[in-house]
Amino acid sequence: MYAGLQELGVANGEDLKETLTNCTEPLKAIEQFQTENGVLLPSLQSALPFLDLHGTPRLEFHQSVFDELREKLLERVSAIALEGKVEERYKKLEDLLEKSFSLVKMPSIQPVVMCVMKHLPKVPEKKLKLVMADKDLYKACAVEVKRQIWQDNQALFGDEVSPLLKQYILEKENILFSNEISVLNNFFSPSPKARRQGEVVQKLTQMIGKNVKLYDMVLQFLRTLFLRTRNVHYCTLRAELLMSLHDLEISEICTVDPCHKFTWCLDACIREKFVDNKRARELQGFLDGVKKGQEQVLGDLSMILCDPFAINTLALSTIRHLQDLVGQDTLPRESPDLLLLLRMLSLGQGAWDMIDSQVFKEPKMEVELITKFLPMLMSFVVDDHTFNVDQKLPSEEKGPIPYPSTIPEAFTKFLQDNRIACEIGLYYILHITKQRNKNAFLRLLPALVETFSDLAFGDIFLHLLTGNLTLLGDEFALEEFCTSLFDGFFLTACSRKENVHRHVLRLLLHLHHKVAPAKLESLQKALEPNKQSGEPVKELYNQLTEKLELRKPSPAEVTETPSMELPLPTVPTPASR
Repeated sequence: MYAGLQELGVANGEDLKETLTNCTEPLKAIEQFQTENGVLLPSLQSALPFLDLHGTPRLEFHQSVFDELREKLLERVSAIALEGKVEERYKKLEDLLEKSFSLVKMPSIQPVVMCVMKHLPKVPEKKLKLVMADKDLYKACAVEVKRQIWQDNQALFGDEVSPLLKQYILEKENILFSNEISVLNNFFSPSPKARRQGEVVQKLTQMIGKNVKLYDMVLQFLRTLFLRTRNVHYCTLRAELLMSLHDLEISEICTVDPCHKFTWCLDACIREKFVDNKRARELQGFLDGVKKGQEQVLGDLSMILCDPFAINTLALSTIRHLQDLVGQDTLPRESPDLLLLLRMLSLGQGAWDMIDSQVFKEPKMEVELITKFLPMLMSFVVDDHTFNVDQKLPSEEKGPIPYPSTIPEAFTKFLQDNRIACEIGLYYILHITKQRNKNAFLRLLPALVETFSDLAFGDIFLHLLTGNLTLLGDEFALEEFCTSLFDGFFLTACSRKENVHRHVLRLLLHLHHKVAPAKLESLQKALEPNKQSGEPVKELYNQLTEKLELRKPSPAEVTETPSMELPLPTVPTPASR
């Protein structure tokens, strides 16, 4: 409590104790101690007895004076930090720190010492080490001081950042597995600016401040974790962090990050969920502008493009372009904008391989993706248009052609072997589901059982698919639809992939009332958790079971109702005369 007072020649409790121990007249000794160490203001001495008359203890008076002086001192320190020449003001603060630092462990004075350190752009290293060595002091110091400690202590900074990164990933997973299923409010609904207001992004932004070294450390943590886990949410955080610093106009960082302008342009596309022609040219300019010897920037650009929000925007734009090309009778290879979208998709999807191999080179585009796969998708669009037009014709003019039920073998093979084809194919299936196109959905669904790296069983796709399937709610009453969806797709992976199990249960919790009772019963048996199942699966299954129990009609009490018919009395036949 009195740490450091002796060093400044100020008497403390220990001095009083010693005085009282060695004196013969304690009352006189106390009076002398008060006179020597009280507020040295002559006019105050005559006023103090008034406080005694009002029953105000001297401690209360001195404490209030102390608190007032401390507030004034804090205000003065903050004012010194802004006035005069830079060298002069920092010299004043350094002198003040030198005089006051010995009192840093004294709770009542500590805020003043911490305030002085907060306003110093460079706290003496010796004092930083003393703060770092004491847990309580480290915890009490301002983030401005901690930044100076962190920039030379990567391990300590990592310990501070790590819980935030874990929290960020958990928040993303909670959204993907939310029990709320909606086509209008899904994982991709929040705007980029709204996402950047999240707790983790804001805390990291504050921790970094204008410190380029700390920013680079966070980026290195994100790259390492992305490599270790392949979790694409780290790519989202990389982009969000840069744009959060951009929002605050932290030019010290934005101007040195070579991805800044590219990310800024892409952020605008993500906001619109579409890459228009003007922005497409800008993005192409950034990619073409990567100079020889600076290829390493491709690693960061690929990570920005690997962000699921970027992939979502690029894939949606690709589907829209393909539909436009059908109307224009144009082939994919003749559209520069479409080729750029594929180039960026390819760069994003190749992020992990590029950072892992440290070979900073754009992935080569497979020619067959452009010459065979995309025209095949366009042919599916044509099939839909043809069928829809045929259905609208008068009955006598209708052709006998039913909706095509088979899919080209090449389509299935592309989804299995080519990552970009698989991503575009999955987004096309999401597109037709959102359009309530049951025929097209059932036609292409079998191709999803085996896809590149099991992308069709990834959380983001299943989150979007379950949301879109709510638009086909009435189809769940049909045996054929449920068999194709559940038996033909979902249940093929439930036993080996717990996340699929969770998404199916989420879907049934939302749509169980639409499913035929017999089918629902068989699904309930098939989805029963086993010993290896995690708690989330068991919890969802229990919720589903409870809902189904509530829907069952209570067994009617069968009671024998008394007969309402009265027995007729026997009437003797009249005797014949």
